[in-house]
Parts: sequence; C-alpha cells; structure tokens
Amino acid sequence: MALIDTTQVNTDVITLTPAAANAIQDLMDKRNLSGYALRVFVSGGGCSGYQYGMALEGNIRESDQKFEQHGVQLVVDEISIDYLAGATIDYLDDNLLGTGFKIENPNAVASCGCGNSFRTKESSAHADAEGGSCYH
Repeated sequence: MALIDTTQVNTDVITLTPAAANAIQDLMDKRNLSGYALRVFVSGGGCSGYQYGMALEGNIRESDQKFEQHGVQLVVDEISIDYLAGATIDYLDDNLLGTGFKIENPNAVASCGCGNSFRTKESSAHADAEGGSCYH
C-alpha cells in the first residue's frame, strides 16, 4: 500500500519532529522492523478522559490515515485523527526532565500532570461535572 505524500496533505494533521523521527527510526532499527509504521492513537481513560498511545505497527488498515515525515511512516485511525489534528510529536532527551515522547495537542484544553492524558473542549463540560483530576 502506497503512503500519501505529505507535501500534498493538509499540513495541520500531525507533525513529527526530526528528533522524534530519529528516535522512532532507532527503535525500528534496533528491533529489525522494516515496513513498520508508528501508530498514534487516542483511547478513553487516563486522568483527564483521553490518553495517548503509540506503537510500532506492521498491520496498516485500509481505513487508516497515512503520512510520512522525515522517513518515518505514521498511521492514525479514523477516530483518533479528529483528536490529533494539529498535534506535534517530539522526542525529548533531557537528563533533568527525563527522556521520552511528548505530544503537543492544540485540541487539548486540559491535561494531566504526567502529560499522558487530556481533555478536549467537548469533553470538558462532562469531566467538570464529574470532578475529574489527576491521580498520579
């Protein structure tokens, strides 16, 4: 299956920084995974209502949104793409703050202190009524 050329795709979908692309490529090289993509998804749960997920994926579905940035293939399912539009995935390697992926999401109006879960504008009213908070 051919990937979509991101130069012809709406640029406000998902941005992968060069640092994140290098970290992903290093992981795939160490695990000898060719033909894999980074799957980025959103699922229910976490302290704020939704949580981010990422996995190295060899099973690309026909309904997935497909992108390629900095030589790394990205796939996002048709539901998660609405929550991730405009997001940037970065990789931080900081001795003081820790090492790992960070997602900056313009759709999130609140997030957990750990940064792994978030709320959207649409989910905020529901969570406020239930008194959601971070338990980390």
